[in-house]
Amino acid sequence: MATIQEEIHKRRTFGIISHPDAGKTTLTEKLLLFGGAIQTAGAVKSNKIKKGATSDFMEIERQRGISVATSVMTFEYNDLKINILDTPGHKDFAEDTYRTLTAVDSVILVIDCVKGVEEQTERLMEVCRMRNTPVIVFINKMDREGQNPFDLLDELEQKLNIKVRPLTWPINIGSNFKGVYSIYDKSLNIFNANKTKIEKEVVAVDIWSEELDKKVGEKDANQLREDIELIEGVYGDFDRSVYLSGEVAPVFFGSAVNNFGVQELLDTFTEIAPSTQARKTDVRIVEPEEKKFTGFIFKIHANLDPKHRDRIAFLRVCSGTFERNKFYKHVRLDKNLRFNNPYNFMAQEKEVIDEGFPGDVIGLYDTGNFKIGDTLSEGELMQYQGIPSFSPEIFKELMNLDPMKSKQLEKGIQQLTDEGVAQLFVQPHLGNRKIVGTVGELQYEVIQYRLEHEYGAKCRFDHRDIAKACWVTSDDEKKLTEFVRLKAQNIAQDKDGNFVFLAESEWILRMNIQNNPDIQFHFTSEFKRAVEA
Repeated sequence: MATIQEEIHKRRTFGIISHPDAGKTTLTEKLLLFGGAIQTAGAVKSNKIKKGATSDFMEIERQRGISVATSVMTFEYNDLKINILDTPGHKDFAEDTYRTLTAVDSVILVIDCVKGVEEQTERLMEVCRMRNTPVIVFINKMDREGQNPFDLLDELEQKLNIKVRPLTWPINIGSNFKGVYSIYDKSLNIFNANKTKIEKEVVAVDIWSEELDKKVGEKDANQLREDIELIEGVYGDFDRSVYLSGEVAPVFFGSAVNNFGVQELLDTFTEIAPSTQARKTDVRIVEPEEKKFTGFIFKIHANLDPKHRDRIAFLRVCSGTFERNKFYKHVRLDKNLRFNNPYNFMAQEKEVIDEGFPGDVIGLYDTGNFKIGDTLSEGELMQYQGIPSFSPEIFKELMNLDPMKSKQLEKGIQQLTDEGVAQLFVQPHLGNRKIVGTVGELQYEVIQYRLEHEYGAKCRFDHRDIAKACWVTSDDEKKLTEFVRLKAQNIAQDKDGNFVFLAESEWILRMNIQNNPDIQFHFTSEFKRAVEA
């Protein structure tokens, strides 16, 4: 039987991030295809080819063609266990992506070679830089007329504030694209465009040999030699330790939809990417090899299976061995829980597992015990750090359109906000008025759709003039009570009962901060950990 060290070494848990439409979900699917987890792209277990990708399983995702929820997929490749977390690309769901990045050990960033680095890419990269998460870049859609590869490398370095090092190089671009040369293992891959099955011609080729000229033609062979000489001169040797420290991003080129360059990416990734890393708690740093189990909840998803009313909490295992049917301490609630049917995921397919190791993402059936950021342990009192809620950008009031369904609406909005789709602020002094705060407009559509189709509750959202929501605390309990009383019209409570100040404008917020020196105003919910600790 494998030791815990061997299990840890086998795991690679990473997130795939990108701007919308860069081809992230397509790449995820092709990694599953190369990993043997699915036989044809777009296929589900019934072997019917469906239009929706394997990882886009919510109905609204299929309709809109975007990833709304983070999907978790697991497959085995080269004797390793690969856990992919496919994140929403759409900026309206950025917060879900930020939280997912707390649960991975490394990241693959997908860039569209036509559009280059876009605004959302920069924001996602900032989150990776905050944690020094190792990043690999996959430049996609090379079969389209895009930017010059050297220009793209310069843009990556300038806009993302990270050094890059190409490990593969494209032979031409657009309609003349012939494939990729792997600088890392000196092989040439010539592909036929095939969108569903893997067909590839892989040849180990010395770049100075005549064989290269035969394979790609003399002109392209000479251009490739020139390019690679330039790369070796400008970028120097690839150093894995500098990649692991988050300072250098290896770059791969390809076309996910046509299976170009995906194999090189996967092969090199499995070789260089980090296995399970140590993690910070409010008490100490936890090493994965420790005997005792610990883990944290980074995502909650209600009604993953529309036929069964279930809520699944996604647990990232950080140390020790997670065992089915064993009692673990829920630190925030100070109670012991056990799980009869912990799950492993392959998109919407699930299988019950008996144990999980550091790096694994496990689905736990939840009856309402969990909130995002909760820690499970074998008794130690600690909280994993760095899973904040951010102050929302848009605020709307939830209006019930069917008074007969008030209970369903209440339950639905509580569950959806526990998932982290949006934040709920209740104003007790105004008849429990419910304000829903989000990062983008699209979330309201998703909430409305899911409330109606999953809970049978109809609602509408009315815009409210709120510029900012700030959590408020004070070392002086009396001062906080007085502030809450005087500002009752602007005070709400979040789902944990913390006081939140809703400011109509930046100016009003500034004035209140100036006039109330005993009150602390917080722009993320991360302060709660410090307060509880």
